[in-house]
Amino acid sequence: MSQATKNGFSTPYVELDRQAWAALRDSTPLSLTEAELEVLRGTSDPTSLEDVRDIYLPMSRLLNLYVKATRQRHGAVRAFLGEDDRPAPFVIGVAGSVAVGKSTTARLLRTLLAQWPDHPNVELVSTDNFLHPNAVLKSRGIMNRKGFPESYDRRRLVRFVSEMKSGAEQMEIPVYSHLHYDIVRDERQTVYRPDILILEGINVLQPPLPGRLAVADFFDFSIYVDAKVDHIRSWYMERFLELRRTAFSDPRSYFHSMATTVPEDEATKFALDTWRTINEVNLVENIRPTRARATLVLYKGEDHRIRRVRLRKT
Repeated sequence: MSQATKNGFSTPYVELDRQAWAALRDSTPLSLTEAELEVLRGTSDPTSLEDVRDIYLPMSRLLNLYVKATRQRHGAVRAFLGEDDRPAPFVIGVAGSVAVGKSTTARLLRTLLAQWPDHPNVELVSTDNFLHPNAVLKSRGIMNRKGFPESYDRRRLVRFVSEMKSGAEQMEIPVYSHLHYDIVRDERQTVYRPDILILEGINVLQPPLPGRLAVADFFDFSIYVDAKVDHIRSWYMERFLELRRTAFSDPRSYFHSMATTVPEDEATKFALDTWRTINEVNLVENIRPTRARATLVLYKGEDHRIRRVRLRKT
């Protein structure tokens, strides 16, 4: 364990290597099976039960402690105001680049946190559901900036989290389909008031626009999944080629031609160009600069294994 420093000054962060972090699991049981983990893993994601034991169980224990402490603090405010004592949802943000593994992280946390008796109802929402439809992106000339902050309906996203945090019993939100690469018309996801709401997306830690609230203003805890850009690029390419062999072969897929009529070398070049001109630009300009806003940072090595953890203590 080490106290993080910057420019010679102490910071409110502590950094732990994998072994030190794993020791903080205490007696939190590993109840997840290999079959259950297989369902939770993303495409080409090698997360193992060892990773769950060493990384995600200590994280689950820490978050359980956070939920208890936050409920006590909010309870004091409600008692002061004479309001009912039903706690507001505890909101967790999970951020990081495309292909870094944040969706797997979010799904694992949802599963593990729901096993604690004090907060069995855990909802997971992807910010992809708040992307503008392709028709809107095309009309604004920003289809090639899909995933950049301006491609999201930020007002709708902030309103959703704000109303959930304020006690809304249920809300309906749009549904994004990765198969169709678009918002699905007339389909909705109903989110019932949870004990914990996990919001996962590449730009969830974006700072607010002048004079406005950002979705991160409603977070009780936030996680950033990090790795070197070169490693993320490799994972992105591996995932693309795996999808080309699997999901893209579905005739309904937006990228169906990549699996049928486009030769593999051209498809590979398309993926690499997409990474360099869109995803890497978005990572460097918009996503990685928000890392410092996270409560917890998970640093991955080339093999996807988390090597160290940085935790903000205050």
